[in-house]
Amino acid sequence: MSHEIDQSFLALPLRPLADAALARARALGAEHADFRFERVRSASWRLRDARPAGSSDTTELGYAVRVVHGGTWGFASGVELTMDAAARVASQAVQMAKLSAKVIAAAGSQERVELADEPVHAERTWVSSYEVNPFDVPDADKTGLLTDWSERLLAADAVAHADASLLTVQENKFYADSAGTTTTQQRIRLHPQLTAVAVDPVTGGFDSMRTLAPPAGRGWEYLTGTGWDWDAELAEMPELLAEKMSAPSVEAGSYDLVVDPSNLWLTIHESVGHATELDRALGYEAAYAGTSFATPDLLGTLAYGSKLMNVTGDRTAEHGLATVGYDDEGVAAQSWDLVKDGVLVGYQLDRRIAKLTGLGRSNGCAFADSPAHVPLQRMANVSLLPAPEGPSTEELISGVEKGIYVVGDRSWSIDMQRYNFQFTAQRFFRIENGRLAGQLRDVAYQATTTDFWGSMTAVGGPQTYVLGGAFNCGKAQPGQVAAVSHGCPSALFTNVNILNTTQEAGR
Repeated sequence: MSHEIDQSFLALPLRPLADAALARARALGAEHADFRFERVRSASWRLRDARPAGSSDTTELGYAVRVVHGGTWGFASGVELTMDAAARVASQAVQMAKLSAKVIAAAGSQERVELADEPVHAERTWVSSYEVNPFDVPDADKTGLLTDWSERLLAADAVAHADASLLTVQENKFYADSAGTTTTQQRIRLHPQLTAVAVDPVTGGFDSMRTLAPPAGRGWEYLTGTGWDWDAELAEMPELLAEKMSAPSVEAGSYDLVVDPSNLWLTIHESVGHATELDRALGYEAAYAGTSFATPDLLGTLAYGSKLMNVTGDRTAEHGLATVGYDDEGVAAQSWDLVKDGVLVGYQLDRRIAKLTGLGRSNGCAFADSPAHVPLQRMANVSLLPAPEGPSTEELISGVEKGIYVVGDRSWSIDMQRYNFQFTAQRFFRIENGRLAGQLRDVAYQATTTDFWGSMTAVGGPQTYVLGGAFNCGKAQPGQVAAVSHGCPSALFTNVNILNTTQEAGR
């Protein structure tokens, strides 16, 4: 459904502020200048056992000016909505660039900031794909739906407690730069989640199970029938949780795994998404969660996985959390290959890194989570492509003699270079002779990135594909968060090392 930009955002003095800031930056000798005005509204609701446990509704509003002056970055931000204030912020950005240049020169660096070319996109407007803006829905309807869902779970004997939450975001952004690009955008996203908790009254033991519904770049319709079958998931959770409470502990060893998209998206995020951020692979992002094993000298030769592995970076996917019309450097959204037939063939780029490495045009991966923060190279929607005529999840399971079906994300751990990892899940099911044979507990799968993806021997078809994701991908210092989606089908991995987490914790 097509929507227009919120009129209250358009009523703000966007262009006059931009004109004042860019004119001052040009007058002070900036080689490049961009102006970004943002209004980000975030609202959340939390229930505990069907009773309200907290809510919030906040709006962040302000603007930023970024310049390249003398081959050095400068950045400043402000909140005062006057032309004089915008011009002062631009002056501060230039002064910051001059100060940074002195520090860089003292360190002996000769590196200059240059930006990859980008066509001018004048007077462009983009709105994300949704039907009903959740901010147009009365709060009573939101808490009412969460209460109803909670009460359904609590009505089951197996469920002792139920937590419910909903986070909604409306992000409005206006961008203008000294080359002539001007874009105005609006994004809607939301994250509903329910968790059921079981408690053994005799032993005091407990466990939990969370809904598999991913966060999405959708509207209120996502909670009322379009895009996810909430009734079916809530109906099956209590029985699955009861089975999980009495499930046997896994025997550590080597197993074939059928990994559901509800779990595999997170493995993609950690072992492929972050590893193919080129600033990380070059060593620029070393302080927050490390660098990357997938270094540029391996581009075009690194066997990332089996020949069935095809991964794209995508800023255009419908309902993707990282989907935009234009990034925070005025670059139009694109889709491109990261891994092709198992080989590393691409990276995620912003304009500076694209120019620095000679890789041509940026693929639109600059993003700032706030008007007070500088844009960073951030993750696109990084997705594993399904096999065009690939099998169903049931068909993948039917071909496994001894294995485990992995469903839902839970905890994860990965090293600083995105190479050695282990993941757990919401639900693990034994596979015996091609059939599911009950749940298992205390399971984690462990591998190196290339061994894991190299063991992928079958990829599900389009009918198994789901767009998962998260609201809270972290990067940089000071830290920023970004929402990102990862689509994938079900997939089969052979001879993967399985740990018993209880035994590992006891060592």
